[in-house]
Amino acid sequence: MSQQTSWRSYEKVAEYLLDRMADHFGLGRVEGKQLVAGASGTSWEIDAKGVKDNDAGFVIIECRRRTKQGVSQGQIGELVFKIQDTGAVEGIIVSPLPLQSGAKIVAAAQRIQQVQLSPDSTTTDYVVSFLERIYYGKSLNEKADARDSIDATFIPHREPGHDSQ
Repeated sequence: MSQQTSWRSYEKVAEYLLDRMADHFGLGRVEGKQLVAGASGTSWEIDAKGVKDNDAGFVIIECRRRTKQGVSQGQIGELVFKIQDTGAVEGIIVSPLPLQSGAKIVAAAQRIQQVQLSPDSTTTDYVVSFLERIYYGKSLNEKADARDSIDATFIPHREPGHDSQ
């Protein structure tokens, strides 16, 4: 991925890829950036909106193209409030790096799924991981041959003191 991707492009790429992978999240479709009314009387700008199968609610999708530090507990807390205020059924946070430790706890407790998307992704060149799966795309403009491959091994994260005997 040779070209630097701006945060706006990152949001568009995330929207596109999540729409293509919508069935993995129980979504019928993913819509772009929009304002969603909140019960508080204000509106919230969200980066994307996932609509559940059979229109059984919606999912707020937020993108944070942070390349030096993972999404914080406070940023996940902001997403939690948006979910509660708008009546969304859950949330998805898209970021290149894993969530910080406190953010992981809050996300798990509040039905927020993390999607890791490489920071310079395009709609054809990307690495995305979620639900213990890794997907990648390679541009058709690049030459590939039968020797091109990817090897991925999932190694579950274990918290200190929780190793199995």
